[in-house]
Parts: sequence; C-alpha cells; structure tokens
Amino acid sequence: MPSKASILLVEDHSALAETVGDFLEAKGYTVDFAADGLLALHLAATERFDAIVLDLMIPGVDGIEVCRRLRRDAQLTTPILILTARDQLDDKLKGFDVGADDYLVKPFDLPELVARIEALLRRGRGMTSQYRVGDLSMNLETMEVQRAGVDIKLSKTLFDILRILLRESPKVVPRETIERELW
Repeated sequence: MPSKASILLVEDHSALAETVGDFLEAKGYTVDFAADGLLALHLAATERFDAIVLDLMIPGVDGIEVCRRLRRDAQLTTPILILTARDQLDDKLKGFDVGADDYLVKPFDLPELVARIEALLRRGRGMTSQYRVGDLSMNLETMEVQRAGVDIKLSKTLFDILRILLRESPKVVPRETIERELW
C-alpha cells in the first residue's frame, strides 16, 4: 500500500464520512473532507490529491457535475472513485461517461473501498506528464509541444487531440474515442 497517499473524500453524510475517513487514516492515508460540491471543486483544483472518493448526491454542485468539471475544465487526471447509493446501470454509465475511474455502490465494505483505491493508485503511478513519439514530444504540465526541438503552438482542442493520440500510440484511435474524451 502506498504510504501517506492523500485522499479527498467528498461525502455530505457526516457519520459516514467520519467512518470512512477514520478507516482510511488507519490504513495510512491522509484524508481531507468536503461536504458539498463547491468545496470539492475548490479543494480538488487547489490541492494535490492522489485519489478522490466522490458521492453523487451532495449539496450545491452534484457529484456528476463535480466529476465533469474536474475532468473537462480543470483537466484533472487524479483518479476518481464514485461512492454512491445510486445503483442503476444508467447512473453507473453516466458516472463513467463524465470521467470516473471506478464506481462503488453503497452499502459497501470498507476493505473493498481500500482495495479499489489501491488499484486506482497503482494504475495512476503509471501515468506520465510527458509523451514522446519519434521526434514529437508533449509536456502535459507546461502544455508545450515540440517537434525536433521546435516549439509548436496548438489550440487547447488540438492539444487535447494530440494528447490522446500520443497516449494511445501506436494504436489507431477511433474518432468516437476522441469525441467521447473531448466532449
């Protein structure tokens, strides 16, 4: 298990947040809390977390919109696990569609939650902030693209398309995949 991984727990039910937070802290995680969508957006955009555990039915901005904004507007790549009582297939698909990495339905077992968080963190460690294919390079942190050492200026949309193509290289990326990620 990663030591001192930081988790943002977004849950408006204080007793559940306390139980989950205490369990995660006992497992070595540091946990920060948000009880509503606006605070969750603020914390996720201004602090660095290794993973986010997000309830969907929270006051203010709901969890689906929080996830959508973090992925689309903030370009956040932090793993997001949705933790919710919504158990219908449509709800799950909507969660994944807006950028969630995993979905766990309440009630749940705390050891399963930890196992899912650990799996997300293991996958997240494989993520990179730079891509290089041939003489083309992209830095995701600085949003710089170079070919043979020459800077290339791209619009945000073109940058995002190139990011997807470089990430998936040498595979062919279907248009639907690009559209789903961008819009």
